[in-house]
Amino acid sequence: MSSILTNNGAMVALQTLKGINANLTKAQNEISTGKKVATAQDNAAVWAISKVMESDQSTFKTLQSNLNLAEAVVTTARTGAEQIHDLLVEMRDLASSAGSDANDFGTVNDQIVAKKNQIISIIDGTQMNGVNLLKTNPIGSATSFSVLASLDRTSGTVATTAQTITVNSVNFEADIEAATITTITDSTTARTAVGNIEALIDVAKKGAAELGTAAKRINDQSNFVSKLADSLTAGIGALVDADMEEASARLQALQTQQQLGVQALSIANQAPQTILSLFR
Repeated sequence: MSSILTNNGAMVALQTLKGINANLTKAQNEISTGKKVATAQDNAAVWAISKVMESDQSTFKTLQSNLNLAEAVVTTARTGAEQIHDLLVEMRDLASSAGSDANDFGTVNDQIVAKKNQIISIIDGTQMNGVNLLKTNPIGSATSFSVLASLDRTSGTVATTAQTITVNSVNFEADIEAATITTITDSTTARTAVGNIEALIDVAKKGAAELGTAAKRINDQSNFVSKLADSLTAGIGALVDADMEEASARLQALQTQQQLGVQALSIANQAPQTILSLFR
């Protein structure tokens, strides 16, 4: 039945064209933003998950920066400890050379004292970012240095648990700087001094090894956190990134559909004109 009041064909064509235009706008937005889920309106569940993942990713990047700084702090202390170890070995060799009565004990002792003072300078000066792990209290009254290493999110909740890495001071200030080395005046005191210095070498060796282990642990954690951040980036992309090849093909198809829809609507709008021919 033909009617001049109701044009069903035009209404169908119009609704079809509206749907095509909506899909075309969505495809254009995907191409312009690079995302298939750019807002909560696009897909509320996926958008919410992606925002949690983005938050975690940002946190992990911050953790990595903190870990890199912590590694630099510990590496600085390790370098100082190794230098102190080498100086102590030189001191031991000097004391050993004074084991004969034919030596100038005063000169040897002066050289050992000079190297001891050099060690004290290294202990006091081996710091980075205000942290000195060779001293008894590396940060104010603290006896250790801690860095946030990871955050564990509890499934189904917003609660997180912090994991830290703690590096204790090797306490060279008390164990080496304040240590007493026998003054060398003869071969007997020289041999005693050798024993004193040997004990300090063990302290320095142990301290350098502990700092090296801590630096390696921090470096490993930094690498792990970096990989976690990369995994989150890939996961976020899988959730919200648009497939540009598919979006481009869809855009071209929708543009063709739009043109056809406009033509269909135009034809449907001309239908009432045919009714006039009935009255001619």
